[in-house]
Amino acid sequence: MRPQLPLALAAALVTSAAAFAAPTLPGPAFPNFADAKAVETACQSGLDGAAKHVKALEKHAPDAKWPAASDALNAYIEDVSNPIDLLVYVHPDKAIRDAAQACVLKWQDFLSTLGQNETLYKAAAKVKPRNDIDREFMRVTLDQFEDAGVSLPADKRARAKQIIDRITELDQQFNKNIRDTNTKVPFTAEELKGVPENVWKDKPRDDSGHYLLGLDYPTYLPVLDRADDAAARERIYRAKLSEGGEGNLKLLNEIVQLRREYAGLFGMKSYDDFQLRRRMSESTANTLRFLDDVKGAVKEGEAKDLAELREAKARHLGTPLEQTKLERWDWSYYTERVRQAKYAVDQDAFRQYFPPQESLQFIMKVAENMLGIKYTRVPAKLWHEDVQAYAVSDAKSGKPLATLLVDMYPRDGKYNHAAVWSYRNGSTLQNRVPQAAYVVNMDRKGLSLSELETMLHEMGHALHNNLSATRYAAQAGTSVKRDFVEAPSQMLEDWVYDKKVLKLFQTVCANCKPVPDELVDKAIAARDFGKGARFARQHLYASYDLALHSADAPEAMATWVKMEGATPLGHVQGTMFPAGFSHVTGGYGAGYYGYLYSLVVAMDLRTAFEANHLDPVVGGRYRKDVLSQGGQKPPKELVKNFLGRETNSKAFYDYLKK
Repeated sequence: MRPQLPLALAAALVTSAAAFAAPTLPGPAFPNFADAKAVETACQSGLDGAAKHVKALEKHAPDAKWPAASDALNAYIEDVSNPIDLLVYVHPDKAIRDAAQACVLKWQDFLSTLGQNETLYKAAAKVKPRNDIDREFMRVTLDQFEDAGVSLPADKRARAKQIIDRITELDQQFNKNIRDTNTKVPFTAEELKGVPENVWKDKPRDDSGHYLLGLDYPTYLPVLDRADDAAARERIYRAKLSEGGEGNLKLLNEIVQLRREYAGLFGMKSYDDFQLRRRMSESTANTLRFLDDVKGAVKEGEAKDLAELREAKARHLGTPLEQTKLERWDWSYYTERVRQAKYAVDQDAFRQYFPPQESLQFIMKVAENMLGIKYTRVPAKLWHEDVQAYAVSDAKSGKPLATLLVDMYPRDGKYNHAAVWSYRNGSTLQNRVPQAAYVVNMDRKGLSLSELETMLHEMGHALHNNLSATRYAAQAGTSVKRDFVEAPSQMLEDWVYDKKVLKLFQTVCANCKPVPDELVDKAIAARDFGKGARFARQHLYASYDLALHSADAPEAMATWVKMEGATPLGHVQGTMFPAGFSHVTGGYGAGYYGYLYSLVVAMDLRTAFEANHLDPVVGGRYRKDVLSQGGQKPPKELVKNFLGRETNSKAFYDYLKK
């Protein structure tokens, strides 16, 4: 998922309130901009309105009503900023994307100034919370003011603002460089032998007749997984691992140095220390210990997995084992070959059972059965003709709950991973309904089981937004500690391996062929193959992120070469993975370990659903105790309330040892 800006400092970007009015969806309609000028006009209107709201809040007494008044400002800023921020990543018109990006930078200037507003900070410090929810709201609000530099001496405060604004600018450019590159890799039909024809047959060709393949996941992954030609796999691997290029490496290095300087303004040795003191893990030392434990748990499995793949390559090519080297572009290919050989399962075999639109309806049906909600598609004019709009309501009462916008398919200029933008948070106090945008890049011809798993993962984020029922918008949905935010989405990934769950597909598509039970059994048997190597790779990403943000703040590419070079498969000379690692330039800087940390919690949450993944009673408790609570309670308290005990890591480490 894509992280949001701190909401107590006021989130990110949209249009004037007058631009919204859609009676068919809960809450305001998403803005429809005719051109870049309309974006600029709405941006300035929103900024002017926000400035007036700030002045009004400055005059508000620091009494029991102050949290509500502060949150009203947060909510206004969401509504006049966040949708514009989303358009940077999804709008098909480059001029509109560029205008939206320029608006983001204007809002960043506003927000960094707001974060250092001494009048508001002093007022917040005087507020006496009435209850636990207000107490948590004020604690986070004060933390965010202080992390923005409000308590620093004047000269350091000014430098803190410069750094925050500059990092936002660099992050925007980093992502833009990836989106706008539009790399196309040429291949002959012979080079694509083994790759399903539906992946490449309809792609454009160059003057020499070569098929031009992009780097979107529905194209890139099948080539890496299935192309028999090792040179073809290598070519697309190198192209993907060079997204962003040298320019992005320079941007990343500057971000890393600025973050170290920022932490130093607060008297801290590293950006790791600055960030992790606010997380579930509580400190850099605790986080490093956690990663060491993970490494110890997967090291043996990684070696075993890679040895098996190397043997598979030697058999396939008829070469002596001692002369056979497993390359990084071989990993996915031979993993698939071994899975097929050992378990007779092929991910592409699932595509005939999972057409994309019906797959979307299926994951909604899963949520409906578990959580007592209902999705209704409604007409709406959005940023692209492919985008769909859904009203979310409570199944029992019919009460409108939320809006979900779904952008399913890849296109040039679009964000090329999978993410959910919680562009509007809910608030019971303001009778404010949440809204989110679900952005993925799926194959129009059908989904593999792993792609269906990705869709359920992102649905977890969407549900976290849509089913939030917090008092304050600033505490709603995914406004939780960063190393907990992935837990509700990772929990749902396991549902695709349940035959009972998959049988729901026929309730949304009576004409779709049901997935044979034996195929699911094979997928279940095969899913854990290679997990040692997979988790080792995740460990590398997390460790690299922490190394970048350590006290040394080392050079990005040299550090990656050293760390990847120390792994069993080594470093591929000429590739530049850090140039495309957008997580670390954004909200996951010094936080990528959160994917592993959240998975520990997610696996513990799953234990409540062991008897029945679709149990509406357990699902109802999960909705009430976890999803609806957002960040108005600490994550450990949420999990304890749901499970009836303290959370633990037993399920996670038991899984790694299997």
